[in-house]
Amino acid sequence: MNAKRVLVVDDHEMMRRSIVSLLRDHPQFEVVGEAANGQEAVELAAALLPDLVLMDLRMPVLGGVEATAQVMAASGGKVRVLVFTTYDTDADIFRALEAGAIGYLLKDMAPEELTEAILIASEDGRPFSQEVAARLDESGGAISKPLTVREIEVLELVAAGKTNGATAARLHISEGTVKTHLLSIYRKLGVNDRAQMVANATSRGWLVSR
Repeated sequence: MNAKRVLVVDDHEMMRRSIVSLLRDHPQFEVVGEAANGQEAVELAAALLPDLVLMDLRMPVLGGVEATAQVMAASGGKVRVLVFTTYDTDADIFRALEAGAIGYLLKDMAPEELTEAILIASEDGRPFSQEVAARLDESGGAISKPLTVREIEVLELVAAGKTNGATAARLHISEGTVKTHLLSIYRKLGVNDRAQMVANATSRGWLVSR
């Protein structure tokens, strides 16, 4: 499997170095660059064409929202942007998503959760911290987007009666990643549990009736 090429953007040097160190120790990532503000992020994204930009939100020179919009416009959406920030206000979340961010993570998450979320985002998934997902649901802001290939695989296995553990083993991913995919599927379908998920997906023709 080719390593996912990541550009790390954060104006706090210690935080940026910690993220870079974490990703460089992970066999599925290649850190292709670092940026200390949004303007540097835009320039490096254009020059390096990473698979994904891990973007801080509030930075000098150019903020993360503006940088996200410029990266998306310049790459035609080919470079994915994943927000990684301490800010969780509704305004910050929705502005970032409107600019084209594929997901929104908060910096209080565990290192292994961050690496799994980056993998999900690099595969066209939409990872969100639980607090952010709750805010989107409360605001009626569920993201309307087709399921990814991996989400459909998870959906089919769960619909077939497989447990999270069995699904993880079949797809060679962790149970935590399976749960993250399920939360993303729930948001996209506007459902709250597995039974509703299966019924909704079947009604859409995504599953053969059981």
